Amino acid sequence: MTFEYFMTCMVVILIPGTGMVYAVAMAIAQGWRTGIVAAFASTLGIVPHMIAAITGLAVLMHTSALAFQIVKYVGVAYLLYLAWQTLRSSGPIKLDDSPKENVPLKKVIVSGIAINSLNPKLSIFFLAFLPQFVSVNSTNNTLEMLVLGAVFMALTFLVFALFAAFAFSIRKVLTGSPRFMRWFRRTVAMSFGLLAARLAVTEQ
Repeated sequence: MTFEYFMTCMVVILIPGTGMVYAVAMAIAQGWRTGIVAAFASTLGIVPHMIAAITGLAVLMHTSALAFQIVKYVGVAYLLYLAWQTLRSSGPIKLDDSPKENVPLKKVIVSGIAINSLNPKLSIFFLAFLPQFVSVNSTNNTLEMLVLGAVFMALTFLVFALFAAFAFSIRKVLTGSPRFMRWFRRTVAMSFGLLAARLAVTEQ
């Protein structure tokens, strides 16, 4: 792995997206362990896109308008669903000043995986991104792309987990203010809504 690849990964990962928002929100809503699980689940949501890029399925997604639109709008609908649940303090993200009710980790994992799995742009991103860093002298391009993808996932998990841990570290201060929690709940819901809107207007 080159330093250029590392820096490119970090720039991409640090751009706020659904996975990061989800991990931070879960850490504040449910605690640091749940935040770490949410970060891990969001990272797992990258796996289908990496496999698609390596096996060539992303090419089909790129060339088939229908397939792209179906996955895209399912993703949009799911993000809007999360936004609505967050506003109502239901579902996995419960951001209010009521006594904390533990959300089953299975539900946290399913939501985290779905958030990234239902974004077709990730498949196309990996299709364009990974081959650029494969060595021209490589004897096994597939293996090298798998290694590069695994490094990207490891860095993604590390960054998401660090953001979740930081969010948890200031959680007591934040959750002690009902006014802030109302504001934060609306902000998280709006973030999901804006990310859904951004996904809705993306093209192949």
